[in-house]
Amino acid sequence: MMLSLNNLQNVTYNPVIPYVGTIPEQLEPGTLIVIRGHVPCDSDRFQVDLQCGSSVKPRADVAFHFNPRFKWSDCIVCNTLKNEKWGWEEITYDTPFKKEKSFEIVIMVLKDKFQVAVNGKHILLYAHRISPGKIDTLGIYGKVNIHSVGFSFSSDLRSTQTSTLELTEISKENVQKSGTSQFTLPFVARLNSSMGPGRTVVIKGEVNTNAKGFNVDLISGKSKDIALHLNARLNIKAFVRNSFLHESWGEEERNITSFPFSPGMYFEMIIYCDVREFKVAVNGVHSLEYKHRFKELSNIDTLEIDGDIHLLEVRSW
Repeated sequence: MMLSLNNLQNVTYNPVIPYVGTIPEQLEPGTLIVIRGHVPCDSDRFQVDLQCGSSVKPRADVAFHFNPRFKWSDCIVCNTLKNEKWGWEEITYDTPFKKEKSFEIVIMVLKDKFQVAVNGKHILLYAHRISPGKIDTLGIYGKVNIHSVGFSFSSDLRSTQTSTLELTEISKENVQKSGTSQFTLPFVARLNSSMGPGRTVVIKGEVNTNAKGFNVDLISGKSKDIALHLNARLNIKAFVRNSFLHESWGEEERNITSFPFSPGMYFEMIIYCDVREFKVAVNGVHSLEYKHRFKELSNIDTLEIDGDIHLLEVRSW
């Protein structure tokens, strides 16, 4: 089950605003809420509220109030309403919403926070102030046109057993603690069947809050050549790609439309091996291609991961 925005469940099309709808399942970690719509030219604000009930008097608690505003300066205000009192506002000024432009909001429920991406780009994190287990209602209010609201109820993040398919860990000190998947870094694993066209590696993790960077390497164990070196540098927002062949580094590739990582965010990175290149996607959004410089793909048999992340799961198939 990958981060999927295509097979959404319980989709509501063109709801009338204000919209108040029951959320059909519990918001477990891994659940996605996907809202697609359009900001009209006269909008001053709109809001998406994850509510605990739909009562109006007294007003139901709002666990997560997500409120883009366009009046004075464009921003997104997030807050929590508890016992009819608002808490402290968390304001994001780097806002992707523009009048007369369409948008896709993806709210991901994590164990300790919500993570929001808009138009495929990470926007903000919001720590839970009310348990997401109490949320049962979605409210959308204000000047906005909504085309669809859908859910992806994933139990993926709560699976206690990490499924490490087609991989054999070879780092000596890695310990599996019961109930949580805990990888120590550097993580080194052998691919049980070597790389080649159609092969996929998936890495799930959380970027540390004070992260400077991390790297993922696909290596030929025999020659120690690094076929693919992915190096995310958060301090300068560069996603560097390179190869280490015949004991020397090649030329770096850095071009990218948008840097996909932020401190504290959860990510699923997919590395797909094609005939001519590797393709990399992060949280369901294509990030880059890297043409093969190391041609003997079947010799690539080792995966190494290191840096400022909390590694949750690694798979290959």
